[in-house]
Amino acid sequence: MDAKLTYVLQLADTCLIHAQRLGEWCGHAPVLEEDLALSNMALDLLGQARALLTYAGQLEGAGRDEDQLAFLRLERDYRNVVLVELPNAAASPSDGSGGRDFAFTKLRNAAVALWLELLYERLQGSADAELAGIAAKSLKEVRYHRQHSSDWVVRLGDGTEESQARMQAALAVLWPYVNELFAAAGVEGVGPAWRELEADWRARWATLMAEATLALPRDSAMQPQGHLGIHSEHMGHLLATMQHLQRAYPGGVW
Repeated sequence: MDAKLTYVLQLADTCLIHAQRLGEWCGHAPVLEEDLALSNMALDLLGQARALLTYAGQLEGAGRDEDQLAFLRLERDYRNVVLVELPNAAASPSDGSGGRDFAFTKLRNAAVALWLELLYERLQGSADAELAGIAAKSLKEVRYHRQHSSDWVVRLGDGTEESQARMQAALAVLWPYVNELFAAAGVEGVGPAWRELEADWRARWATLMAEATLALPRDSAMQPQGHLGIHSEHMGHLLATMQHLQRAYPGGVW
């Protein structure tokens, strides 16, 4: 696959799958305000994914549009990071939450939003005018996502004994998957290698963790490879849900 197309798909698919997971909170968040906030953030990410997938279709030149790329590819063709495909639960809670962990969701949202913010800031200067335009438009959205989720990370981490314990447990699950946020190669004149984001990301994350009174886990050597098309066992189940209507009614329109 062309390096530029791969680069665009890695970003597009990460936004798309992250939106799918956030959308699963619709109707299930602990308070109404968060139900709306999580749903709106999912829609923001979906909008970013649509713009990027439309551009990916143009780069591919095979006549596929955003819907076909989103709903009709096989699992190995998706290039999202594994972190965003993990279920909305740090464990398998038996407390009636339906497999949803608000602590894990907020931590993941903060981590991904910070990463997207740093990446979009750099992509604004891309020699690729289309990608630069998408980045500029998306930046204000992910800045809000980062601020909103970071506020919740501090609120829960520096909250009650129970909320802090849940946040610390969620952080332990999330942490090994963070490595992949800095794994993908860059494309000259298009976008930076993700490793160029690492120093800034880790510095800002350490500041957030200190404010939230959360202890950073020991770094892991694990290297997820979702950006190369190698996914977790969760991805197939997610795609079965996400792709069902399009595959059941091919080419269906409203």
